[in-house]
Amino acid sequence: MRVLGIETTCDETAAAIVSVERSGEAKILSNEILSQIAAHAAYGGVVPEIAARAHVEAIDRIVARAFESAGMKPSEIDGVAAAAGPGLVGGVMVGLTTAKAIALVTGKPFIAINHLEGHALTARLTDDLAFPYLLLLVSGGHTQLLAVRGVGDYLRLGTTIDDAVGEAFDKIAKMLGLPYPGGPSVEREALKGDPERFEFPRPMSGRPNPDFSLSGLKTAVRLVAERIAPLSERDVADLCASFQAAVVDVLVDRTRAGLRACREAGIKPSSLVVAGGVAANQQIRNGLVRLATEAGLPMVAPPVALCGDNGAMIAWAGLERLRLGLVDDMGAVARPRWPLDELRAQA
Repeated sequence: MRVLGIETTCDETAAAIVSVERSGEAKILSNEILSQIAAHAAYGGVVPEIAARAHVEAIDRIVARAFESAGMKPSEIDGVAAAAGPGLVGGVMVGLTTAKAIALVTGKPFIAINHLEGHALTARLTDDLAFPYLLLLVSGGHTQLLAVRGVGDYLRLGTTIDDAVGEAFDKIAKMLGLPYPGGPSVEREALKGDPERFEFPRPMSGRPNPDFSLSGLKTAVRLVAERIAPLSERDVADLCASFQAAVVDVLVDRTRAGLRACREAGIKPSSLVVAGGVAANQQIRNGLVRLATEAGLPMVAPPVALCGDNGAMIAWAGLERLRLGLVDDMGAVARPRWPLDELRAQA
């Protein structure tokens, strides 16, 4: 079974083809991604109008490259999946319309994918995980703890009450004059800094409910930066290192609370999974490995190349749904908001 996946929810135009062989082995046959970072860097963040226009200009050739890299023709796929949200609605519409057109022309089933479900199921593509598992989903727009009980079956245990982790990284980077995107910039600077120089708060730590809060930490960094300004290169590195250390501690503490909440809900997770763009951060991975070892669970994170937005995760989610007969009609709409825990297992 082979499925084409299209992803255009933010600032990557992506298309991929993923298969499950007769042996049961999952394979990524192609995974084409065109980043728009250069187009948005001058603005310090994604500009929706620019993103949508760039998707329109690139989508046809990216899809063509996905077929070419896989050595396949459109008639040879078994289904077409596209991210239908959540995301920037102008971009989402580009991918959704393209996927519907391909499905109509080829006569193949169409599957509208929740972008977050793509992240949630990527670990099953790369590591063949069994349900259920605890997922820490950390990205530019989302920070959530979810019990993943099956395809389309998600129990949200905790979420951020203000900033997402990726959003906090981006704001700190902008505050310190670092280039966009902020996450990788802060991580690079942190490698050169002293994580113990500044003692920043660990919001929500120790609380039984596994929710997150990052705005207070962000404010604490700003106040210190203003107090010691003008900042030297060493100051910037130490601020980044101290901020990142605080984020790691918060994520570990909140995920520990999520494990407790998971078990209190009668769910015994097979593993701890971290996914989303922020999952590429090595210090966050290291902290979660320590927590997983403490809990007696394996910790699974997708390869860095599959942490950010990509077509392979959409294709895989489409394949998982297609195998269960969960397909959509052409009335599926672009959704700027689409909570994962409200996703129905039945299409």
